[in-house]
Amino acid sequence: MTETTKTHVILLACGSFNPITKGHIQMFERARDYLHKTGRFIVIGGIVSPVHDSYGKQGLVSSRHRLIMCQLAVQNSDWIRVDPWECYQDTWQTTCSVLEHHRDLMKRVTGCILSNVNTPSMTPVTGQPQNETTQPVYQNSNVPAKPTADENANLGTVMRYEEIELRILLLCGSDLLESFCIPGLWNEADMEVIVGDFGIVVVPRDAADTDRIMNHSSILRKYKNNIMVVKDDINHPMSVVSSTKSRLALQHGDGHVVDYLSQPVIDYILKSQLYINASG
Repeated sequence: MTETTKTHVILLACGSFNPITKGHIQMFERARDYLHKTGRFIVIGGIVSPVHDSYGKQGLVSSRHRLIMCQLAVQNSDWIRVDPWECYQDTWQTTCSVLEHHRDLMKRVTGCILSNVNTPSMTPVTGQPQNETTQPVYQNSNVPAKPTADENANLGTVMRYEEIELRILLLCGSDLLESFCIPGLWNEADMEVIVGDFGIVVVPRDAADTDRIMNHSSILRKYKNNIMVVKDDINHPMSVVSSTKSRLALQHGDGHVVDYLSQPVIDYILKSQLYINASG
């Protein structure tokens, strides 16, 4: 496949990021490497979307802190960005609504072909500061500015800009995939949209059996071809890193925290006195 006929992909990871770990960043890198190796995709960007404060998870620190830590964690990346939209809303947003928001925004910004663009999100954009000018990740140097009509005409028969297919894929660990199998935890209509319309890239943790997980859900079985499981080193050292382990290491003064978190994130946590007490 030529570069122009490959599907261009934005990887979107939703979660608490409480705090963001080296494992989260490696999840993006491993997913990108795997998708490139398939020969069918070009990953042009990654989005970290921290959950809203009202999610209600015990020990969840303020989104103000989590956004800063995420920004520190990706500051040296030329393709992963932090998006504050989810945190800026008036209340907690479903994963489905976050995906739909970015799909609709990407369509408006680029004008490119997108999966499921004919069913725009019904989720209102509320609570975002009017003076916020955050640049979308899909407007970075990897995606050229949308050409004018004359410039587009000059592309001839090779490939018009609007014919480049862009796709947002949910990036997650196998633990999130497994949560789809818990009765009543996810809205089934949302699952249909997430897996059926968007698609998922799964980076397994702790050598999880993803085939077994998918067989436990009728929706996951139905859209099995829309779920891409990263098959690389199952013993990857970052596959066992978690935010929970990081918080525990901080609470106990465990020096192994440097294996879990980047130094700028550690410095910010210590300066802000986060996670030092068991209460979070």
